[in-house]
Amino acid sequence: MLAFFAVALLLAFVPGPDNVFVMIQAALRGRNAGLLVVLGLCTGLIVHTTAVALGVAVIFQKSQLAFSLLKYAGSVYLVYLAWQAFRAKPMNDEESENPTNPAVDGAKLYLRGILMNITNPKVSIFFLAFLPQFVDRQAGHVSLQMFALGGIFILAALLAFSVMTVVAASFGARFGQSPRVQKNMNRLAGVVFLGLAAKLATAER
Repeated sequence: MLAFFAVALLLAFVPGPDNVFVMIQAALRGRNAGLLVVLGLCTGLIVHTTAVALGVAVIFQKSQLAFSLLKYAGSVYLVYLAWQAFRAKPMNDEESENPTNPAVDGAKLYLRGILMNITNPKVSIFFLAFLPQFVDRQAGHVSLQMFALGGIFILAALLAFSVMTVVAASFGARFGQSPRVQKNMNRLAGVVFLGLAAKLATAER
């Protein structure tokens, strides 16, 4: 388990759609917003872990149609996020410190993290290839071992993503105060989202 945790922590820090997404949200919206996205992403990992433990992930590995439908849905969602980023207006200090409805905004960010994660079928396929390597079949209860390993991976991701959130939020707080910088950061976020959408849309199993 210690070896698995170390590998999972290392993999969580490797640049990918999820951690790039977290850092963008934290830089644009602040630490709390980033942490809510992290919680959403980790909730999505619970879905992928369950899919692997129950064998559902095999469908995405074997069925081109299922894989394509999910990845295109994820691509469309990323394009939608890019559109929102391009049309977003800079916030002044009062708006950033006093959002109109923190509960609603927080729920949206949390849901955004979930959707970002579960609409990427490559996560399930990665788990399907990665988790069984650490399963001891002689110990029995393979599904329970899968859930345990998935839980450890989620803890590693939570730790790594939280660190990245704090770093990105500090960068955003230091350099993102002016309306001009905020506008440029939103444009950069839009370009990144479009890049992620293209990468997901062209992904192969």
